[in-house]
Amino acid sequence: MFNAPAIVNRFADFFNKRPDSNLGKFMLLFSEQLQELKDTNQRIREWRSIDNAEGAGLDFIGQNVRQSRGVATDEVYRVLLKSKIARNLSTGDINTIIRVLALALNADYKDIRIKEKWADPENPEPAAISLISVPITRLNEVGMDPVQFGRIVQKTVGGGIRVESIELTGTFEFGTTAIQYDPNKGFSDVDGTTGGYFGSLYSPSTDQDLPI
Repeated sequence: MFNAPAIVNRFADFFNKRPDSNLGKFMLLFSEQLQELKDTNQRIREWRSIDNAEGAGLDFIGQNVRQSRGVATDEVYRVLLKSKIARNLSTGDINTIIRVLALALNADYKDIRIKEKWADPENPEPAAISLISVPITRLNEVGMDPVQFGRIVQKTVGGGIRVESIELTGTFEFGTTAIQYDPNKGFSDVDGTTGGYFGSLYSPSTDQDLPI
């Protein structure tokens, strides 16, 4: 933070350095403007990050990676931008797909599991995968529905590879004993401040289409 008295003290003793002097008043205004400039530069530096940028700042990042916003909110747009950047570097293998989805959802690698369908004992398919574990809480937090997320997944896999299904894992669990209590896994309270999420499978979308 810029300090007006400290700036005034740098002048020669020839000048009147009292806070109510013309020099003191001028340096007070100067220090305030200098601080605003510093704050603006700091915000510009921080908004180079997708996680920190908002509004038009995100749009500028989208122009750089050729990902339009459409009707997406800032939270959803961050997912689109991260997945687009990761997809541009994707080689289409399983580990890369997991890294792309983990990056887009800000999730741990261990939270995402993929099953290759060619080895499925019941319904084998040579060029298909099934996502058997994706945390639904992250989709809820950003406001993205399963179909929109499914389109991101389909764009991430290699050409000709089909995404058969996506299982969105919830956090809801029934207790093993009558007295077991976990506010993050059980039924919600009246205010909805506690309780777990039910899981979900790939479902039709009723939301606006996104430019993925």
